[in-house]
Amino acid sequence: MRSCASDNVKLAESSKLQLNNRKDLIESIAKGFVGFAAAATALASICFDSPAFAESLTVAFPASRAPETMVEIFPLKSADAAYGKISGMLSTLGDPFTRIISPKEYQSFRIGSDGNLQGVGLFISVEPRTGHLVVLSCVEDSPAARAGIHEGDELIEINGERLDGIDSEAAALKLRGRAGTSVTVKVHSGKDVGRESGIREVNIPRGYIKLSPISRTIIPHRTPDGHLTKTGYVKLSAFSQTAAADMANTIHELESEGAHSYILDLRNNPGGLVKAGLDVAQIWLDGDETLVNAVDREGHTLPINMVDGHAITHDPLVVLVNEGSASASEILAGALHDNGRAILVGHKTFGKGKIQSVTELHDGSALFVTVAKYLSPALHDIDHVGITPDVQCTTDMLSSPKESLLKNKSSVSSLEADSCIMVAEHELDVQESRGTAS
Repeated sequence: MRSCASDNVKLAESSKLQLNNRKDLIESIAKGFVGFAAAATALASICFDSPAFAESLTVAFPASRAPETMVEIFPLKSADAAYGKISGMLSTLGDPFTRIISPKEYQSFRIGSDGNLQGVGLFISVEPRTGHLVVLSCVEDSPAARAGIHEGDELIEINGERLDGIDSEAAALKLRGRAGTSVTVKVHSGKDVGRESGIREVNIPRGYIKLSPISRTIIPHRTPDGHLTKTGYVKLSAFSQTAAADMANTIHELESEGAHSYILDLRNNPGGLVKAGLDVAQIWLDGDETLVNAVDREGHTLPINMVDGHAITHDPLVVLVNEGSASASEILAGALHDNGRAILVGHKTFGKGKIQSVTELHDGSALFVTVAKYLSPALHDIDHVGITPDVQCTTDMLSSPKESLLKNKSSVSSLEADSCIMVAEHELDVQESRGTAS
């Protein structure tokens, strides 16, 4: 059996030095830590022999400020037992978000962060009322889209296996696979215009899927004085490695299409890479503004500032948030709001205010460890508190004819009938009028 004690001592000491050095903390955040809630300063490593799993596990934790490291050996004979033992130790820290995840779970996390996978290009979810697996959307020009799968279709079988009681992640794993292979799905199509209702079986070839975290459109908008303008609507669903570059390209495209104002939709965006959130903020801000304040475990507050930033556009901006906006979403919303760049509309955010590093272990699993908590640029605490928007999502204050849209949604797109977007457009009108008056 191979011992991992010496490797773990090095890893633990390295982690300790990193967490104690405030300069390294900022540099580490800049390299792209993950914004999820957690609270721990432990480091663990699983020891495997190849090809079989070793009969014991060595785990090292930095126990104190002293250079010595606590090492304990457990007689474990399976990966699941090892993960369970480490999870049990981490649970004593009192933070449910400090965790170790299996290789399969980490692969799913990496797919979301990297923005690339091999599969068919379907977003699926369990419909809460029925428990059925339904298609939320298809990636544009994906194998699923080309095969005629549509939003709202219900998945019944995958490769002949019934999906009763299967959750969305398990179903997604069945749909993924090497490019060039195929998967057969049985779907039930609802009664939509131009489509027949019924059950059909579809063979879908798998391919390389590039997941863009951004969707966008132009919303025609008539101002109170009767002018027809264009509002650029941008939905950011996650903070992946490509989020900032995709956002910059999107803003350039919308500018060329004549957008005069913007709505950035962060609703139900659970976060992702902290660096991506900071990079997206710099697309909208100028100068050397503070983007976020990191607070290390000693309680020192460390402002993280832009360096000679240049915003792509200075057009009026509203950011939509809700209780599903968390972590890096809250960093971005706080940066834009506290620096006077955007009005926040919606509902109070989730309140995930800690920054985590992700340590990939050599068996493919990963350990999530908190390295800092964060405050908004105006030093508002976010963790367990959230961010309260400037304006709640209600149409009560609207007196324009747009109120009739809620009564006749069939005549407008779903975006134009979205009450939060209606309120956002009202706030953009207010910003425009103030700008004109000044």
